[in-house]
Amino acid sequence: MTETMRAMRLHAPGQPLVLEEIPRPRPGRGEVQLRVLACGVCRTDLHVVDGELPDPRLPLVPGHEIIGEVTALGEGVTGLAPGQRVGVPWLGWTCGECEPCRRGEENLCERAAFTGYTRDGGYAEYVAADARYCFPVHDDDAQGAAPLLCAGLIGYRTWRLAGAEAPHRLGIYGFGAAAHILIQLALARGQRVYAFTRPGDEAAQAFARRLGASWAGGSDEAPPAVLDAALLFAPVGELIPTALAHVRPGGVVVSGGIHMSDIPSFPYRLLWEERSVKSVANLTRRDGEEFLALAAEVPIRTETRAYPLAEANRALDDLREGRLSGAAVLIP
Repeated sequence: MTETMRAMRLHAPGQPLVLEEIPRPRPGRGEVQLRVLACGVCRTDLHVVDGELPDPRLPLVPGHEIIGEVTALGEGVTGLAPGQRVGVPWLGWTCGECEPCRRGEENLCERAAFTGYTRDGGYAEYVAADARYCFPVHDDDAQGAAPLLCAGLIGYRTWRLAGAEAPHRLGIYGFGAAAHILIQLALARGQRVYAFTRPGDEAAQAFARRLGASWAGGSDEAPPAVLDAALLFAPVGELIPTALAHVRPGGVVVSGGIHMSDIPSFPYRLLWEERSVKSVANLTRRDGEEFLALAAEVPIRTETRAYPLAEANRALDDLREGRLSGAAVLIP
């Protein structure tokens, strides 16, 4: 008899997810089966569901901030054991053979597969995952740990590409799940954080100040100090020239999103004096290992709101409409 599970599935972009009973995934070679304990709801999930990322696997189980318990091992898996708690991120598989992989840039793998996009994710009771991309998690709080697997990891890589600990004055545009994690790491490293929210979003600004931001205001406002670096988590292209205008000569603007609206033209003087603009693509296993160690060291604490699995559409709507401080997490 085939074992089944409940899952929320996307059948067409722009349509609500549907709660269905489907076969429980069996782990293939190099994979593990996990019982999902918690799965964070990420803005990238919105981009997939809303059709802003092309060609998702359909029907699809979204979700890539997974905390799960190993329930079965596929052929050839070593280093993991039944009952072990692990986290599964967005980057779900790489070939190890293409030129980027051979250069150590697996985040740019030409044949990469992505959890909750081109392979089924964690909006379900069980998931099959590549054992290479399962990170041991020692936090007993599955709900609190789930956002670390993307909001935390991508936030960390964005911070690292900005020069990590070098910037003293750090601007963060879009104060949501990634920012509320990253500010804790930045403050622990002695940085000053300036938080930019949607204009008029006083609740988000108060949230940022409560977490230790030196200043919080709208993205249409100028910070009280010139920034060494600016990190963008809001998918708004017009914020690129805005941020460039607020960073010092030699400063950097890093976009952490996988999708962004078009960047408008801007005068060269904003880029001149060796300012630069970078983007982040996915993550590497090194990022996962480094960040999860730092998260335990700081220690980083997430602010979350739990939703039952069947209410995934409500969680996505709350994220879409900006009704969340911190992160939404589904609990199967």
